[in-house]
Amino acid sequence: MSEATPGEHVEDRSLGELVALASSNVSDLVRAEMELAKMELKADAKKGAISGVMFTVAAVIAGIIVILLSISLAFGLIDLGFWPWAAFLTVAGVYLVLALVLGFIGQRLIRKIEGAKRTRRTLKDTPGALRHRGGSDKPALTD
Repeated sequence: MSEATPGEHVEDRSLGELVALASSNVSDLVRAEMELAKMELKADAKKGAISGVMFTVAAVIAGIIVILLSISLAFGLIDLGFWPWAAFLTVAGVYLVLALVLGFIGQRLIRKIEGAKRTRRTLKDTPGALRHRGGSDKPALTD
């Protein structure tokens, strides 16, 4: 089948040719859309990978800063008269309390996860809705 030319009239083609032409055009359009989606997803994946690396580097630097601030706090407590072992133990205790509080909050948030209740309910209702049109008992689809 050839493409329709600008001067050609639709009336000059048979129904089979028109269906074949429409099918070919739809196929070309779908292929072009898929290629566009692949290119966009590839670009987004590259941006996502670079962002992930940047976040990882930032997290490592933040971890090093926390360690350095913890050591500084311990030496500050030593200057205030704490024994060295007590100063470092105090800083560790502060982090232990912080970890316990954050763990408790995280556990409470996890318990509140509902697991997509509405989606599960609508998925259970979908087969029945497809079998019957609207409110009538006439089947829309047969098994």
